[in-house]
Amino acid sequence: MAEKLPFREGASINRLPLFCGLNYQFWKVRMKIFVESLDKGIWDAIKNGHFSPKFEKEGASIEKDWSQWTDAENKKAKFDCIAKNIITSASNSDEFFRISQCASAKEMWDTLEVTHEGTNDVKRARKHTLIQEYEMFRKLKGESIVEVQKRFTHIVNHLMSLGKIFDKKELNIKILKCLDRSWKPKVTAIFESKDLTSLTTASLFGKLREHELEMNRLNVQESEDKHVRNIALKAAKNKNKQDSSDESEGETLSLLSKKFSKFLKRNRDKESNKERYTNKKTSDFNPNNYTCFGCGEQGHMKAECPNKEGKEKKSSKKGKSKNAYIAWD
Repeated sequence: MAEKLPFREGASINRLPLFCGLNYQFWKVRMKIFVESLDKGIWDAIKNGHFSPKFEKEGASIEKDWSQWTDAENKKAKFDCIAKNIITSASNSDEFFRISQCASAKEMWDTLEVTHEGTNDVKRARKHTLIQEYEMFRKLKGESIVEVQKRFTHIVNHLMSLGKIFDKKELNIKILKCLDRSWKPKVTAIFESKDLTSLTTASLFGKLREHELEMNRLNVQESEDKHVRNIALKAAKNKNKQDSSDESEGETLSLLSKKFSKFLKRNRDKESNKERYTNKKTSDFNPNNYTCFGCGEQGHMKAECPNKEGKEKKSSKKGKSKNAYIAWD
């Protein structure tokens, strides 16, 4: 749960920074600050070695017996014992057994330094590697100013711990040169208005951070405006599509109405033609309008002629007489 909190509890100012074998550079700086807060003499004993009171006798330096030490000499010599106690108390079991046989605090400190930083040759090689990283340092794509500051400070601090010396102007120029083209106006303004020899790197990163926040605000505003314009454009397109669909629907309806009216007209014409035909047929088959081919009278047809029987009788008589005549002959 504590890992997810935005702010974690800091270390105690009265408790030693424990060294577990990892991140020696971090522990080394914290240890120096802690020891100096107790007494400068303790840190002097770690860096320069323990103090041993001596006296001159016949041109030679001879160490005094501890019983002959003055109070000032006793206090100064005691710094080494305090430093050894601090270093061993700040180490875990593995690091303790590594330095437990050392005779002085300086020897303990040097042992840890050589173990975790390497010999002078290793330091020199590491220094060259860090110098190359420093010279090739660039702001990465999508990287914020805070992340740039973290990487840059990490490289510079390691170089300074290895003996590399920088001045403010060199660091400030390097920071401004590592930015990409989008930072060109701000970089030009800083070059023209600020004295890079007196400006600290923290102040410079603060100004760049301020400019980054302003750029982010403008980008957010532009994206919101673009989103609003896109919504309005989509609404206009949808409205145009709706209008065109309404027009096409109107054209379809008018075409359907025209076709339907034509269909109704054709049906009306068919029915009128049918009625005319039926009327004509009924009038044509009216027997009162025909003349009989048998008798020549009007009002009936030959099949219904009333004079048909008389004609048949006459024809039959003529046939009989003819037959009789033939038979007589």
